[in-house]
Amino acid sequence: MKLTKICGGLGFPEGPIAMADGSIILVEIRRKTLSRVHPDGRIDVIADLGGGPNGAAIGPDGMIYVCNNGGFVWTETDGIARPIGTPPDYVSGSIQRVDPTTGSFETLYDSCDGQPLRGPNDIVFDAEGGFYFTDLGKSTSEYVHHGAFYYAKPDGSDIRRVHGPMITPNGIGLSPDGKTVHVAETRTSRIWSYDLIAPGEIAALPFTMPGRLTATLPDYQLLDSLAVQADGQICVATLMRGGISVVPTDGGPVTFIEVPGDPYTTNICFGGPDMQDAYITASGTGCLYHARWPSPGLRLSFNG
Repeated sequence: MKLTKICGGLGFPEGPIAMADGSIILVEIRRKTLSRVHPDGRIDVIADLGGGPNGAAIGPDGMIYVCNNGGFVWTETDGIARPIGTPPDYVSGSIQRVDPTTGSFETLYDSCDGQPLRGPNDIVFDAEGGFYFTDLGKSTSEYVHHGAFYYAKPDGSDIRRVHGPMITPNGIGLSPDGKTVHVAETRTSRIWSYDLIAPGEIAALPFTMPGRLTATLPDYQLLDSLAVQADGQICVATLMRGGISVVPTDGGPVTFIEVPGDPYTTNICFGGPDMQDAYITASGTGCLYHARWPSPGLRLSFNG
């Protein structure tokens, strides 16, 4: 598959959103910004959000909803940047709502049922206008928090913990019919699926299972964000191996698309008139790529 580099120089980009005008809105975690990449590669900062803006999606009101993980400590080796821990000024994670026109923003949520959000990561909206998001947790050299995934309303009025504990839940997406939510765990290399019986409510799980296991990738492949194709297959960004794994939900063989030179390939999103324009963040090298994908994908917003 031919990959075309749109731009470099980004500060660990993630959370790409394909806009109707051909631009890509994304976060730069290391730069702490929400930014816009124009088709010619120009980069404009929309908002300085602080902390660690991580995942992003457009809400029903046209605002950009950002998962902010609260910040990272960074290191760089041989031109590859990566997060390695929690900074000393870390307070909590949060969900932010950003006006893409003015850059103004507000914090919608920083806790749930009295417990702080640790490291919100990835986000997707459903047909009812609410959104699911993962909280990966935070870690140091001595501990790793358990994570979970949540459901919330975009007006700031309600947030609920849908399922946890999980081990570093990262990517999240909905099936084409909106009846299943998929969650990728980074450190276990597993994709779990959950049947939805109502917005923000999953069907009962077997006593010993944390979900319905859709796939486990072999060897040392860590999972990051995910997007779903119109045919239901899950496209999950695959760390260390460096690329996108296309995972069928029926247990069929996994297809891998390499992004050369970057083990920290973190996100994919779809856009264009036929939804076959794929945009991929190579975060370690700070690059954004475009490819023509063989199958159309779904949008991050299921309410149109």
